[in-house]
Amino acid sequence: LSRGAASATFVERDAKACAVIAGNLARTHLAGPAAAVVKAEAVAWLATPAAAAAGPFDLVIADPPYDDHAALVASLERLDPLLAPGARIVAKHFWRDPPPALVGLLASERERRFGETVLTFYRRQEAT
Repeated sequence: LSRGAASATFVERDAKACAVIAGNLARTHLAGPAAAVVKAEAVAWLATPAAAAAGPFDLVIADPPYDDHAALVASLERLDPLLAPGARIVAKHFWRDPPPALVGLLASERERRFGETVLTFYRRQEAT
């Protein structure tokens, strides 16, 4: 939002973290209809009509708990139909648990490692 995004949806399962996000949006004067804070488990939320209505998404930052590799893979699978053409996903994960290089129309483009943390960058490919 601070860099010109038309809207942002923050999905977080922890109520305290949701309050921090909302507080940060208020302090930065970015709270409003363009900024939605959703208290929900992300994988479940991605399967809801609300997720479909919030999309299509151009950019997604996926940061599930490190000990829940399955949640990252499930998130990528559920995100695929909610993405705009050419959309990008940045998936944060433990270096020993890399996500698949291809998930639906999502293709891994590159990775960056920072200690035990890896960011895997995906781009949505065009359907053929």
